[in-house]
Amino acid sequence: MTSPRTGSDLALVTGATGYIGGRLVPRLLAAGYRVRVFVRNPGKLRDVPWVDEVEVVEGDLGDPVSLRTATAGVDVLYYLVHSMGAKGDFESTERSSAHNVAAAAAAADVSRIVYLGGLHPDTPTLSKHLGSRREVGTILMASGVPTIALQAGVIIGSGSTSFEMIRHLTEVLPYMPAPGWVRNHIQPIAVRDVLYYLVAAAALPRELNRSFDIGGPDVLRYGQMMNGYAVEAGLKQRPIASVPVFAPRLAAHWVNVVTPIPRSLAVPIIESLQYDCVALEQDIRDLVPDPEGGLTGYRASVRLALGKERAGEVETSWQNSSVMDAPSDPIPSDPEWAGHTVFTDVKHRRADAPVDELWKVIEGIGGDNGWYSLPVAWAARGLLDKFIGGVGLRRGRRNPDRLQVGEALDFWRVETLERGTLLRLRAEMKLPGLAWLELRCEPDGSTGSMYHQRAVFFPKGLGGRLYWIAILPFHGIIFTSMATKITAKAARNARAVASAATPAALAGSVAE
Repeated sequence: MTSPRTGSDLALVTGATGYIGGRLVPRLLAAGYRVRVFVRNPGKLRDVPWVDEVEVVEGDLGDPVSLRTATAGVDVLYYLVHSMGAKGDFESTERSSAHNVAAAAAAADVSRIVYLGGLHPDTPTLSKHLGSRREVGTILMASGVPTIALQAGVIIGSGSTSFEMIRHLTEVLPYMPAPGWVRNHIQPIAVRDVLYYLVAAAALPRELNRSFDIGGPDVLRYGQMMNGYAVEAGLKQRPIASVPVFAPRLAAHWVNVVTPIPRSLAVPIIESLQYDCVALEQDIRDLVPDPEGGLTGYRASVRLALGKERAGEVETSWQNSSVMDAPSDPIPSDPEWAGHTVFTDVKHRRADAPVDELWKVIEGIGGDNGWYSLPVAWAARGLLDKFIGGVGLRRGRRNPDRLQVGEALDFWRVETLERGTLLRLRAEMKLPGLAWLELRCEPDGSTGSMYHQRAVFFPKGLGGRLYWIAILPFHGIIFTSMATKITAKAARNARAVASAATPAALAGSVAE
């Protein structure tokens, strides 16, 4: 644990590595709260800018012991965890987690719970995910701890799942035949307004124990949201035809193929779109004044999100949510490999560039920069992964130049980052085994550097071994080309820097 910053009330944030939690923490700090975060993997916080200002407690919502540690002395508890994208009986997992948190908060005499759930119609029948979100809110409100359950619909912000789905559907499809849900009414809300309400909820009167619907000023059909995006992005408006078919899993597979959103996340989103999701009451506005300038309209939200993405200023992203069925543990230690059968592909190259220039190329890999070798082959592998329900290659990266531990990078995830030395990526594409890609650099002489590249694959059964044999010829081309082009690009960059510096140096010497 690190020491918390001094202040007054102590806020505990669960889900601090998620899209909303990662943005809420700095806003709570700015509001004067001391902040404690409760995370399963503290390593994911290593590179976030606020990590030294908070107390970090490692644990799991399924572990009552770690929850007791996390809730001790807490004034307000933020419940921002959900299992969207989970397979199997996620409802019982969410139910159990909510009961554990409710019990721990009551035992610790927490003054307030703030929960972010989903906007939904007043009907007994909901999709599994919306129904589970509603049930979690009910459990927390029955805990004996005064609870504010904020219920939001489509959240629009740079890096949000809903925004990315709208963006890619609109940009990719010039014409969209769509299920009837494109005509349903939705009340989107800007992420900045969600965060505003979350911070304000902590200071609401203690006797309040209820849910509040929150939404932006616009009520739109989904088709109108797509065309509103088109206007802000400078695109032609898209003709949208509603077809009298609602097959959530088929639609989700189509979204999975057309957008970066994996099928596991697309299914709950599509299932929820079968309902009109509009605020049934606006009581929150009687207790919390609108933010300065008013609530943000839909098109203004899109405009702000696009500006953040173009400037490379995305705070958090849906991409960094954990992927179900992907490996979660770090690569077993060399050299024993923890008893695994292991296949490796190792490449070494010398670069005529200082190590800092080589590192810039390494850390800039993926996203718009690509993978420095056979882009058609990488695109084909990403498309195949999409068709079989994987994350695909188009998750991209949050920032074009800098990576963080735990963030997504196309169909990899950053597992280890020792800036200037080591980048280790863990594969999250569909594979018959576990895979990592490791890129290292080190100085070599006064002006050069050495590049080390290693692909590691732990096969699962016979299928995994056959898979490695089948792709071995392609690895020989792809990984050899990658190593060669990375070192060549570093050398070109170093020459460009030296060339640009020479006239300035000459000018300085003349001036002297």
